[in-house]
Amino acid sequence: MLSSHRLKVLLEVFRTGSIAGAAKSLRLSPSAVSHQLARLEEEAGVGLVERAAHSLRLTAAGHRLAGRAQEVLDLIESAEKDLLAQARADAGQLRIGFFASAGYRLLPMALSSFTARHPGVELDLVLGQPHELLPDVERGELDVLVVFEHALDPWKAPKGVEVVHLFDEPQLLVMPLGHPAGHRPRVRLTDLADEPWITTFGTETPVSVLERASALEGITPTIRCRSDHYEVTLGLVRAGLGVALVPSLGVQGAAGIQVCQVEGPRLYRRVGAALRPTNPNPALRAFVDYLRDASARLSVTLR
Repeated sequence: MLSSHRLKVLLEVFRTGSIAGAAKSLRLSPSAVSHQLARLEEEAGVGLVERAAHSLRLTAAGHRLAGRAQEVLDLIESAEKDLLAQARADAGQLRIGFFASAGYRLLPMALSSFTARHPGVELDLVLGQPHELLPDVERGELDVLVVFEHALDPWKAPKGVEVVHLFDEPQLLVMPLGHPAGHRPRVRLTDLADEPWITTFGTETPVSVLERASALEGITPTIRCRSDHYEVTLGLVRAGLGVALVPSLGVQGAAGIQVCQVEGPRLYRRVGAALRPTNPNPALRAFVDYLRDASARLSVTLR
């Protein structure tokens, strides 16, 4: 394999026209330049210079290789610049996955601060459910994934993936305006045993968190509709078609509904950031810090 250092020596001999000139440019001794040229000829397997008593010129092969040497050195320089950019938190690329309700306020809050400080980082944002995107973190196709885990429906992160806890998010009871239960500070699921419910699908089973919580309370809810889209859920509740359990992030800024706390076992979900601890991307650590800050500010308003 040809040495990039010796290619640079050959290129300087070509540019300056002499060993002495190359030695001066490279801050080497003439004998060191001659030695490097000889080693390069051994690596190339062909003569690159013709030496005379008082002169030196490149052979046809030497001229061709000198031209290629510039291309090779340009590529190496470009690669080094790319690596340098990746080693700085204000450049490079950051690939972020997130679930829908994290995209309402949490992620925008974190990204607005992050991009103001690191405008040179190219962002690639991917929307999806945690269980769908976790394999992408494991494979290195995503740098970080904002995830949630229901206390009543836990899951285990893939091998090599760490979940950094951000905050616990309560489930809230969402009702149409004027609903009698909306005037109470807290409501139990048993108080709404006869209500029609709008609920979600289960993560990996058909059983939703509402159904798990209701089973612990000894009741079986009447399910009118299932949707994993909180805009749909809130729209149906707003129209008086049922009540729902919705995580706090999914209720932020919603109008035309009543919201109250619900008493029940483990009715909250843990929000975190899934990442590979070995990921060398420096922008990742900076972003997680901003995500933590946004979580701290937002969690105060979620209760």
